Amino acid sequence: MSKYFPQSSSSEPKLLDELHMIMRRKHYSIHTERSYADWVKRFVHFHQMKERRERLLDRDRKVEDFLTHLAVAGRVASATQNQALNALVFLYRQVLKAPLGDNIRAERARKKARVPVVFSRDEVTRLIGVMQGVPQLIAKLLYGGGLRMSEGLRLRVQDLDFAMRQINVRNGKGDKDRLTTLPASVVPLLENQLEKVKVIHQTDLGQGYGEVYLPHALARKYPNAGREWGWQYVFPARELSIDPLDGKRRRRHVDASVVNKAIKRALREVGIVKKASAHTLRHSFATHLLQRGTDIRTIQELMGHNDVKTTEIYTHVVRQGAQGVVSPLDDSQADW
Repeated sequence: MSKYFPQSSSSEPKLLDELHMIMRRKHYSIHTERSYADWVKRFVHFHQMKERRERLLDRDRKVEDFLTHLAVAGRVASATQNQALNALVFLYRQVLKAPLGDNIRAERARKKARVPVVFSRDEVTRLIGVMQGVPQLIAKLLYGGGLRMSEGLRLRVQDLDFAMRQINVRNGKGDKDRLTTLPASVVPLLENQLEKVKVIHQTDLGQGYGEVYLPHALARKYPNAGREWGWQYVFPARELSIDPLDGKRRRRHVDASVVNKAIKRALREVGIVKKASAHTLRHSFATHLLQRGTDIRTIQELMGHNDVKTTEIYTHVVRQGAQGVVSPLDDSQADW
């Protein structure tokens, strides 16, 4: 364990210590690890359980009561309740070695059908046009390649294939790899960005640093790979920081908040009042491809969706008006 999650001094490890150890061994992301740990703490606190045997007794009912509380009293979204359930399933199956039953009968949060918010092409142009520097370049990649924010931030030098005009998305959602398009218009900007990154990397190496985090225990298999140029982040953070996974001092990628704040400022500046975020650029990528006549299966692959039904949500956005119906008001000849 790292010093950030110290193990209990007793012979039996603490529950969260075990959770963190197992999740890291199974290569879960740090964000999922923190989320699961938070749900486990809330679950234990809800039932005021102090000993391990309490967590094992009548476990299905305890989980049902907690999930029902989230839906009824907490009024959480369906996705939030599902995340809590996934955390508890992991806890009982992987940590406590006492899997839950197949039928958890809890009051379920209602899943709302939502159509994604999408920018028009003009809105994309105006939004990105007032942004600057690294946030602007990242925004161009989110829209130009349909990347998720995390995928754009975690891009490595070796993930950019300038010759084939494609981006290799590594360890995307569901720990899957995929290929997506690299906009030709950003190539000069990316080449300029990499020149700056190379200077930063050479400086870090000269000061005894220059090693980045490697996924899936690659650092043990290839001890020097973390210092190689190909593994460096395309968008590194300004400062070195302590890695919460192992306590080493490294240069991480730029934080998501930097891009999110830049997009919020740009939305205000250009007067776009939609409830939009960085993810809206990804939705816009898929919608505008559909409008251009791109095959939906191709869009599915570029987006990294498991099921084409997920991609089909954008067909609802493409239709003009509600289901493509022209309002009868527009048929009126009256001079209002």
